[in-house]
Amino acid sequence: MASVEANGITIEYETTGEGEPLLMVMGLGGQLTDWSDGFIDRFVAAGFQVITFDNRDQGLSTEFDWEPPTQTRAVLATLVKRPPKAGYLITDMANDAIGLLDALGIEQAHVVGMSMGGMIAQTIAIEHPQRVRSLTSIMSNTGDRKSGRIAPSIMPKLAKMPTPNRATAAQRSVDMFALFSGSHFDPSEHLRRSQISVDRSFRPAGTGRQTAAIMASPDRTPALRKLDLPALVIHGLMDKLVRPSGGTATAAAIPGSRLLMFPDMGHDVPEPRQQEIVDAIRRNADSARPAARSSSTSRSSSTSR
Repeated sequence: MASVEANGITIEYETTGEGEPLLMVMGLGGQLTDWSDGFIDRFVAAGFQVITFDNRDQGLSTEFDWEPPTQTRAVLATLVKRPPKAGYLITDMANDAIGLLDALGIEQAHVVGMSMGGMIAQTIAIEHPQRVRSLTSIMSNTGDRKSGRIAPSIMPKLAKMPTPNRATAAQRSVDMFALFSGSHFDPSEHLRRSQISVDRSFRPAGTGRQTAAIMASPDRTPALRKLDLPALVIHGLMDKLVRPSGGTATAAAIPGSRLLMFPDMGHDVPEPRQQEIVDAIRRNADSARPAARSSSTSRSSSTSR
């Protein structure tokens, strides 16, 4: 792993493999280590150079210090359709990703985003279309406040979960993901990976700030309708955190996009479906226009896992 100064912050990143650049954008509260090794290895075998990174306020990237709204205030802001105050927005996080590509000397990349990362990936494609060869949005939504909302059945359960500390955070993550993951969810494996993440970095306030950024960011639907690039939308029919309507709305908004939905997938990327997902992303990437010639040499170096 390494770090660069980009968009005014420090971004921790890792590159793996050789081939066409594939930028993978993690979701809310996640770190670059939350992408499973097996998933990354499949992309490398498919001919990509995989770039993973910590979003701002998570992992080893820059941590901010503004106070996020309380959960109660965030809910009230949603009910009255008044966005909460936020020190940064999804567009700032998209600019972080572009700053990383700049620092690595990468002119264009295929972009894949998961959950909040899907929102960031969509925004990269909207605001920096010349930098994106293809787009994949996984278990995300358009930000229209109507589609892809959390299932009411799990809201009380999430609200009752105690505030995590470093000692309880990994098990709390297991309990939380059990509510909205698919039928292949493995609690012991999730606990193992969650503990790795907690040991590396523990930033619950950062998750609150990222949540505020999501809620304060505008609807992307009108801008998504203007995209002109190969786009793939992936969603799980068992997803209760971002319900499947988020995926269908995203696919409906992006002209010519393909929608791929899995009946046994929730708000996770289950191992039994990973190869199908990689194959679909590879096909989407193959339909992109020829890559623009890079104006500089990449300063990234491949790392082995």
